[in-house]
Amino acid sequence: MLTAVIFILIGLIFLLCGADFFVLGAVAIANRLKISTLIIGLTIVALGTSLPELTVSVKAAISGNSAISLGNVIGSNIANILLVLGLSALIYPINVNKNAFIRDFVFLFFTTLIFVCFCLTGTLSRWHGWVLLLISFWFIFYNYYMLRRNKDETDLDIPGNLIGKNWLYILLATIIGLAGIIYGSDFLVKGAANLASLCGVSQEVIGLTIIAVGTSAPELATSCVAAYRHQNGIALGNVMGSNIWNIVLIMGITASILDVKISYQFFVFDIWIMLASTTLLLPLLLYKDKLRRCEGLFMFCCYVAYLYAQYLIIIKRVIL
Repeated sequence: MLTAVIFILIGLIFLLCGADFFVLGAVAIANRLKISTLIIGLTIVALGTSLPELTVSVKAAISGNSAISLGNVIGSNIANILLVLGLSALIYPINVNKNAFIRDFVFLFFTTLIFVCFCLTGTLSRWHGWVLLLISFWFIFYNYYMLRRNKDETDLDIPGNLIGKNWLYILLATIIGLAGIIYGSDFLVKGAANLASLCGVSQEVIGLTIIAVGTSAPELATSCVAAYRHQNGIALGNVMGSNIWNIVLIMGITASILDVKISYQFFVFDIWIMLASTTLLLPLLLYKDKLRRCEGLFMFCCYVAYLYAQYLIIIKRVIL
């Protein structure tokens, strides 16, 4: 068991550090090639925090651990809303841009609804994956159009620690980052599969909890630091954007490579928690200018309750 835990920890460290280096390197390359910060923000930076989920899900599916792959996406989306936003609001209330919120929420809600409908078929097939990928392209072009239309939203905060460095540093950082992502996902999936086998815990639960929270660490760390600095107004949009990418890109790529079976637990429980968590944002934010600490505490408690439900499933007190 200790070996499995060590594999998981090593995998998480490699994944998070690798994703950070890869994004910095990719941004520097884009800057060298004179690609606009708008395009960088919509593509490289926006997808950067989803790289851990992407590599883990694809690797798990190819390795025959599709429950970990699907659980990673579903669990990450639940954690992003209830845990990341909840903790961020507890640290400091999150300001809400209602126009931007409504725009992104509508896209997130219907994307989540489509994904749930696909899951209800029992299998995410290749044509489901292609539909989700088409939606991801639509999302990119839609955001590009909206950001060009609303000039006040085009001043994006682009990480640029490597901007201005020579090509050797940039390429080296990018290659190291990519290697970290690849090897990290391999360690993480192997460790998670072994831990599930040794502890008698299903791969679904491992994917929904340990893997999901681990791969959501970039969003969690970024949002909590921003909240501490009283600059977490973008946390809401980042979480909603990450959840959209998790569905349309990560599951789109995974399902387009091979069919993903939907287990009974996902079918009757977890996909509905994901949909309910997404819907929860509407009444909490539609009539307010901010997500206050009381709502943040409520969301965090909901996530604790969700983890407790997973614990009950593990010890067989709840039969799904």
